[in-house]
Amino acid sequence: MSFSPPTILTLMRIALVPVLVLFFYLPLRWANDACVVVFVLAAVTDWADGFIARRMGQMSRFGAFLDPVADKIMVATALILLVQRQESYEGLFAIASAVIVGREITISALREWMAEVGGRSLVNVSWVGKAKTGFQMTAIGFLLYHDNIGWIPVALLGELLLYTAAALTLWSMWAHLASAWPVISDSRHHVHYSQEDFARADGPHAARSSHTD
Repeated sequence: MSFSPPTILTLMRIALVPVLVLFFYLPLRWANDACVVVFVLAAVTDWADGFIARRMGQMSRFGAFLDPVADKIMVATALILLVQRQESYEGLFAIASAVIVGREITISALREWMAEVGGRSLVNVSWVGKAKTGFQMTAIGFLLYHDNIGWIPVALLGELLLYTAAALTLWSMWAHLASAWPVISDSRHHVHYSQEDFARADGPHAARSSHTD
């Protein structure tokens, strides 16, 4: 299987995740700088793969699947690392991070289901989602750098931006769920599986385990 340039950039973004983790834990003075460089490089590849795919007509189903996955892996990993390092208002910071990660999981699942029932356009990216992403990525960059720049409290600004991103995350998620609710609540779109369906799909183990759920 050959990969197009946009797909290679997306794979590079995934490969940068362990690099970010490595630099985060290195006991070196320039480790924070390196973390920011890696995160910014990942953000640049995120923009570049989409631009190249559209400009060169190299959009593919695999690329469309992999691109958001790479984004979510990088963001979730960065937030997990930052939660561990947080030294003040740890609970609030953890909740904000959990809201962001939980929203990504929820909306990804919602979009996949809506695509199956022909309602994908109802949950397209909105301006709120784009604003959330901007605040979120800036916040993570600030928090990874962590050190003050002169009189500028970089870490504190990063926290405030992250809380703003979390608030926009809830707004965006509510808007998506509200848009999709007429389809979700319509019984015509509900699929019911019998015990035999599960048994045929996953074998006898699934049929046995379904009795204990």
